[in-house]
Amino acid sequence: MTELGSATWPPAPIKTERLVLRESEARDRAAFIELLASPEVHTYLGGPRPRDELEREMSEAPERWPGSFVVDLDGAMIGQILLRRTPGHSRPAAEGKADLGYLFLPRAWGFGYAAEACAAALGWFDAALPGEPVVLTTQTANAGSMRLAAKLGFTEVERFHAWDSEQWLGLRSPVTPSA
Repeated sequence: MTELGSATWPPAPIKTERLVLRESEARDRAAFIELLASPEVHTYLGGPRPRDELEREMSEAPERWPGSFVVDLDGAMIGQILLRRTPGHSRPAAEGKADLGYLFLPRAWGFGYAAEACAAALGWFDAALPGEPVVLTTQTANAGSMRLAAKLGFTEVERFHAWDSEQWLGLRSPVTPSA
């Protein structure tokens, strides 16, 4: 698992009170296409991809990679959590750190699923790679994402202008193992 260091991938499915975080499966293809083609989901992410393009390009079994969790509610995908390192990050404060990202289908918004799933993914990360910080970037105009970042313990490192809007970079300090 070079993207996140020495952590074993894939982990066993992570179960929360209502959700399961797991690897992608062939049955998730339609939900991935819906997620990537949704104008609502991509309001702050540069816009959706054309559905017909996604239908042509996405393999029958969605790609699996270290740090990518499908968020499953009652056997169906409702979102995706990503924990990855982006080589050559444009912000020096984020260089070499794991970056948290998340996408949820609009029908799953407003129920606390993103907070529950992100907290579970971060819990896994803290256990797998103790002492590692995590960053998160979002547009300041994305009020929901800003609230979630605060709830998850991210604090502002900087604001910057990119992609024609103000961006917010937050840092979640490393969780150190108890002695």
